[in-house]
Amino acid sequence: MQEKIIEIASRLSELRKLYDISFEAMAEKLGISVDTYKQYDSGESDIPASMLFEISQILNVDLGLLLTGEEPRMHIFAVNRKGKGTEVERRADYNYQNLASNFVHKKAEPFIVSVEPRSDAHPPSMNSHPGQEFDYVISGKLKVWIHDNEIILEEGDSIYFDSSFVHAMEAVGDEPAKFLAMVL
Repeated sequence: MQEKIIEIASRLSELRKLYDISFEAMAEKLGISVDTYKQYDSGESDIPASMLFEISQILNVDLGLLLTGEEPRMHIFAVNRKGKGTEVERRADYNYQNLASNFVHKKAEPFIVSVEPRSDAHPPSMNSHPGQEFDYVISGKLKVWIHDNEIILEEGDSIYFDSSFVHAMEAVGDEPAKFLAMVL
């Protein structure tokens, strides 16, 4: 996974330089410290998927370009076979599969997200990103933490929310939870 982090950081750094955006300007746009951004840019720290999505919007590039290094090519449709989405292991708590990394000019980013049960009693790390998010539980039970609320979702349940509010998800019980996430 460290190799993927370094590859993504390298693409990020190259694009930032190409667009002539300083470390300070990127950090300010993302609402993070310059030191944290420099760690992302150099590959020293893992970049959360929500932060990658924000960065892709700032740089006006498709998220797929940051993840894979390839420009999306599909204009009319993109098929993604079961289990073949672009793997995005960006946070320890979640495993993402991008379902449309090869489609050009997407209005949303669709992911299948898997969350393993936690062994500790601490809440998962919270994150936020611009826009909105829709999550539909495919299997398992999912606890959603959002804006001082805890909501339990079961298979077939869904939630739509303003993703600029800090939020997190965790599997409830002994089984992993899997959900479809649409980041808009």
